[in-house]
Amino acid sequence: MTARVPLVSSTDTPAGSLALLDAVRSAFGATPNMFRAVANSPAALQAMWGSFVALGGGRISSKLGEQIAVAVADRNACDYCLAAHTALGRKAGASSAEMSAAQAGQSADPATAAALQFALKLVEHRGQVVDTDVAALRSAGFDDGQIVEIVAHVALNLFTNYVNVAFAVPVDFPAVTLRSAA
Repeated sequence: MTARVPLVSSTDTPAGSLALLDAVRSAFGATPNMFRAVANSPAALQAMWGSFVALGGGRISSKLGEQIAVAVADRNACDYCLAAHTALGRKAGASSAEMSAAQAGQSADPATAAALQFALKLVEHRGQVVDTDVAALRSAGFDDGQIVEIVAHVALNLFTNYVNVAFAVPVDFPAVTLRSAA
């Protein structure tokens, strides 16, 4: 399937996206197709890349961030994000079993399990959570700043899921089977 928007190349990248794509290429060693699609809009690329950079420097570990990403991707049937974040999660130190469990919103680690359950509740209920949902995160050891970061990770992943699904961006990471498709 062909992407529904062009995947920009070095010859047709909007001027406002050039420096950002250089940063992406530097971080990944290549320019993933998702970023090539989003680069059609320098503003959207700046928003997306800025969020990745900011959350990468946050207090939620990269491993947990990637576990949240695969849970959200699976729930939204985003093949692209599931593949990308499974690979990135493995680089962040998660085992294949941990990434597979995260895909289902599960973890043997109670804090991770609480974060994944909260993330999926946000997705499934469009942000409509209750006091006990936030209290469960606090009981699992998360402080208010970390709870806000969990919401930010979910929001960023909703953005990337929607980009990849809406624009049929070709997957350029090793494929992972969606649980809902299994």
